[in-house]
Amino acid sequence: MSHMMRMAKRWGLPGAEVNPLEGVKQKDPENRVERFLTAAETQRLKDSVEESPNFMLRYIVALLLLTGCRKRELLDAKWDQISFERKIWRIPTSKSGKPRHVPLSQDALNVLHSIPRFDACPFIVPNPETFKPFVSVYNAWDNARRRAGLPDVRMHDLRHSAASNLVNSGQSLYVVAKVLGHAQVKTSERYAHLSTDTLLQAVNAASEVTGTTWANAVVDVQPPRLPTL
Repeated sequence: MSHMMRMAKRWGLPGAEVNPLEGVKQKDPENRVERFLTAAETQRLKDSVEESPNFMLRYIVALLLLTGCRKRELLDAKWDQISFERKIWRIPTSKSGKPRHVPLSQDALNVLHSIPRFDACPFIVPNPETFKPFVSVYNAWDNARRRAGLPDVRMHDLRHSAASNLVNSGQSLYVVAKVLGHAQVKTSERYAHLSTDTLLQAVNAASEVTGTTWANAVVDVQPPRLPTL
């Protein structure tokens, strides 16, 4: 709301000369809930969504995980936004209000190729009953996540997991920001979850660079004896 008032003042809208929320302390961003799927959880979720009566859910979940896009971006996506040749998905209007280009991995392309198409329907994952974008897929999602034993996982956590997977595969925060469509790298930092395995690989790699094995140097060293009083 404070941001809305700032923008209204910038645009010279009547009644926005004073921002009543100016100086109000903002919520600590560290309180944001972060949830990342492990490889085992991802497999359980995959198995569960494939059992869903809403057969479009399997494609929706797969593409959210593989592209890191926002749910609404995908539900409103059209086939003419996809370039299979260039392996790019052009989102005409993103959260920032500007178009952005999402790179498509081979797995994402395979999922797109597997989605059934409906005559005269421009949408990628439409509601099969209306051939229009889903207003909500919450019920199907809620049943699937509970069936997978993941009742705390939100659909937006798939975006978090996509970013986490990028970082854990060795990609920089700059790359993560580009893929997720963040204007600033700082925004991507909250998604930059590093697994314990990744951190262990990093410190082991750093240790190997020294070219010295310290453990052998101290194996035979005996602790000094304290004088007897």
